[in-house]
Amino acid sequence: MKTSTRVLLAVALSVVLLIAAALWLGRTGDGSGRTVLRMRIWDESFVPAYRASLDAFQHANPDVEVRITVVPWASYQQKLRLDVAGGTVDDVFWTNTFSDYADSGRLLDIGALLGPDAARAWDPSAVTQYSRDGKLWAVPQFVDGGTAVYYNRALLDAAHIDPAALSGLRWGGEADTFAPTLHRLAAVAPWAYNAANDLQSIELPFLGSAGGRLQGADDRFVFDSPQGNQAFGYLVRLIADRLAPSAADTDTNTDFTRNAFLQGKLALFQSGTYNLATIAQQAKFPWGIAMIPAGPAGRVSTDNAIGLAGNAATRHPAAVRRLLAWLGGAEGNRYLAVSGATIPAVVADQQIYRDYWAHKGIDVSPFFDVLDGPRISAGSGAGFPAANDIITPILSEMYLGRTPVPEALRRAVAAGNAAMSDR
Repeated sequence: MKTSTRVLLAVALSVVLLIAAALWLGRTGDGSGRTVLRMRIWDESFVPAYRASLDAFQHANPDVEVRITVVPWASYQQKLRLDVAGGTVDDVFWTNTFSDYADSGRLLDIGALLGPDAARAWDPSAVTQYSRDGKLWAVPQFVDGGTAVYYNRALLDAAHIDPAALSGLRWGGEADTFAPTLHRLAAVAPWAYNAANDLQSIELPFLGSAGGRLQGADDRFVFDSPQGNQAFGYLVRLIADRLAPSAADTDTNTDFTRNAFLQGKLALFQSGTYNLATIAQQAKFPWGIAMIPAGPAGRVSTDNAIGLAGNAATRHPAAVRRLLAWLGGAEGNRYLAVSGATIPAVVADQQIYRDYWAHKGIDVSPFFDVLDGPRISAGSGAGFPAANDIITPILSEMYLGRTPVPEALRRAVAAGNAAMSDR
């Protein structure tokens, strides 16, 4: 055989080996022989709990490695949309919406993947949130519970307010006891309350307790109603009266009010369970949790769940099925509760969360009790995330006092519905 022929054969063999190696690495993700799955979330504080769960999963599934990617919330939704469209999204990823991705064939059908009985283990409201037309598009991971009010006990004492009185407060009309209480608190603190452009914690509870709705039956926005004007007008007045921080601060920093509460500058902080662990770790003053104020239509909250969606384009569907079955099962989901991080979506694990905080001397019942009453939908439909991105800055101008409430709501509803129609 000629030397040149041997060289050509050697080169050809090298190319074949390189191609085979590339295919192997593409299948496994590294050179270890394991299948590497990537999981995307937006909250760094959940990494320890997930890492503990995934380590247990990997121990039982030594042929699979799961790596966590954290994309901060501020850029999460935009990056997710781009990566899903570009085919570069992780194998599984957190989501709080699904319509756009499901409609474009980007998500795995969870019922087909895990079987129709899997959903029986999960919180019914979470299953409803991620279901449409009989199909489930995400594995519920945790639920936020309802909205409640964290209070600074030292500031309440200074204002001579009994914490027990907070749960009986009402806003709106001649029966309003909420604003007078905030004025008393403003005399002893820089700010009394966290009125702000915060859909889940502030706007939805006020809109719902005014008797209004965010969307109609066809997913069109309808919050430019008399009830909407009452709810948003009340919030704008709280800011204008300096009972809450300026929108110039809260619009540009979504953590401003939480940080103000932790610094002892805010008396009442209305929020969800997702801030409980941070407050428990960082608050240097006595604090507690009370029910949110009732409105003309009573006390109304929303509840929200975070789901783990499966990428329909994953190269490892069998491994993804095993991973989602684990994280959606009682054994894998419980890790989110053992440290009090959040309320697990697996109903059988939820008592672990309550027991954790009870052992710490913290009564979390307001987050659950508020859901015994009416609820307001947190938003849905194809195009909702994009529509919400358009609505938010319009409402920001309203909170800044630059646009009258009725005009801002009309503009926001019109712009939001136009965005929904464009999908």
